[in-house]
Amino acid sequence: MRRLFASIALLMGLIGINPAFAASSIPAPSDVAAPPKDAQTTHSGLASKILQKGTGTVHPNSNSTVKVHYTGWTTDGKMFDSSVVRGQPISFGLKQVIAGWTEGVQLMVIGEKRRLWIPENLAYQGQPGMPAGMLVFDVELLNIQ
Repeated sequence: MRRLFASIALLMGLIGINPAFAASSIPAPSDVAAPPKDAQTTHSGLASKILQKGTGTVHPNSNSTVKVHYTGWTTDGKMFDSSVVRGQPISFGLKQVIAGWTEGVQLMVIGEKRRLWIPENLAYQGQPGMPAGMLVFDVELLNIQ
């Protein structure tokens, strides 16, 4: 439960879900409703697809602090958050975020862009005031600190 609240505080408080994003929204990808057949799916149900190969060789681990750029959508195509729109990447510890981020970012190397389809059980688990259902994020791993 503590991890869930830390995830909420990080992704909602520090980078906040902001209704103002509607005016400067990044269009949802065409596959936002469900992972395509060529997406990789882990045992937990996280699906992902590499959008751009990285230049690094090292993967972060669950204890890593990473710096990323990202955009998040609900499966109906509504963007709810974006560091890209804000023009500022964010750094955080992988133990501070929702389980889908912790797992998904560990698959990446520096410079990689990946789309993550995070099922609700790896996201906010139906918490009131949070995006519901599966969430889709485009994530670019900028640095492992």
